[in-house]
Amino acid sequence: MSGDYKNHWENIYKTKQPHEVSWTQDAPKTSLYFIRSFNLPKSAAIIDIGGGDSKLVDFLIEDGYYNITVLGISEHSLNKAKQRLGDKAEKVKWIVSNITDFSSAASYDLWYDRAAFHFLTAEPQAKKYVSIAREAVKDKGFLTIATFSTSGPKKCSGLEIKQYSEVTLTKFENGFKKLECITQEHLTPFNTPQNFLFCSFQKHTN
Repeated sequence: MSGDYKNHWENIYKTKQPHEVSWTQDAPKTSLYFIRSFNLPKSAAIIDIGGGDSKLVDFLIEDGYYNITVLGISEHSLNKAKQRLGDKAEKVKWIVSNITDFSSAASYDLWYDRAAFHFLTAEPQAKKYVSIAREAVKDKGFLTIATFSTSGPKKCSGLEIKQYSEVTLTKFENGFKKLECITQEHLTPFNTPQNFLFCSFQKHTN
């Protein structure tokens, strides 16, 4: 994606507060439901894709996880999260990157993504994302993706998104086994409902 895309997100996080953007959650209950369901050890390597200034990292730290990475395209969003966490931010690895440019020597027990993947509207971008995730997740590791469902919005923050159903998310089954899918109604800070699809997968072993 072009620099204009990065500039778009930098501008969003520079000009808007959490109560002014649709994705804000005070408590990411569905995210935590999935993560806790995997019964991962506290040493598990967890990466939050497109995490921005989401509070998920706060709850993961509170749960005792200490090998956490947050990736976001906007440096400003990650700085907001660091400021909120204070000294606890030192417990987290922060990466500024577009996900389709991401390459890491590290591998992860859990790849978590709430509402980043659905911005990859072109099929080559989506395929590249899946390839990057497949490479980054450990054997028997987990992947959880949340996107707008077919009943959800068609745009977010002025950008087109791609809606998904449980069937169309099966592209992740190339290398992963689907475990569970649920839909969830997210209520934005301005009381607009948004329907999400959450699906979890486990990486196949060779």
